[in-house]
Amino acid sequence: MSGQFKNIGLENIDEEHLCCAIADKKHQCGVKVKKTWLKDRIPEGHVFRKLDAKGKVFIEYAPLEKAWVPINGGNYLYIYCLWVSGAFKGKGYAKSLLEYCIEDGKRQGKSGICIISSKKKKPYLAEKKFLLHYGFQVVDNIGEYELLALSFDGTKPFFAENAKRGTIERDTLTIYFAKQCPFIPNCAEQIKNYCGTNGVAVELIEVDTLEKAKNVPCIFNNWAVFKNREFVGVQLLNEGGLKKMLEL
Repeated sequence: MSGQFKNIGLENIDEEHLCCAIADKKHQCGVKVKKTWLKDRIPEGHVFRKLDAKGKVFIEYAPLEKAWVPINGGNYLYIYCLWVSGAFKGKGYAKSLLEYCIEDGKRQGKSGICIISSKKKKPYLAEKKFLLHYGFQVVDNIGEYELLALSFDGTKPFFAENAKRGTIERDTLTIYFAKQCPFIPNCAEQIKNYCGTNGVAVELIEVDTLEKAKNVPCIFNNWAVFKNREFVGVQLLNEGGLKKMLEL
């Protein structure tokens, strides 16, 4: 099965699609933004591996010390995203992608692999049950969000102290975002336009450096929302999702 996959590198990134936004025209601007972000990350050891087909089947991971998440723990790999969608499910692709990452970690002499999940299934987060089957264990948690790790040497990663705050000092609707997902530019634009039209105060804070990502005051994988000073979650919001959230 491994021959069906390919890694995106600097030599082919301009020609290859990025899976998740493959069929959605409104997110093509985001694809360009994501590719620009990736071009800076690939030399750092960032891996984007996908099925060599038109489909949403991929894994994306990086050395933890270079990963844009508020997680510490030394010599680990961090999985940003593992996604197998629709008709591609049930074919063993998720198994193949995860096993590739695990073997890559061992080959590099890493201490283990880690990923953010949750007690109950949430959009954009890997399924906990699947990870536990491969030996991942919950090593830290912040409320309903959990850090799962497959340790090779007994060491464990952990959420940074700042991520445990979960509060900010301003009442304004606040969204932290990074440009590492093709969906984000369009979502941010929809929110900005809706709030501007409807008189909703909003602050969109771009996380545009590794240092900022390591120091966000909450769980963060590329997006985080605060309402009434409290952390709401990491699910991406479009105009419809924002309306529902504001009604709660």
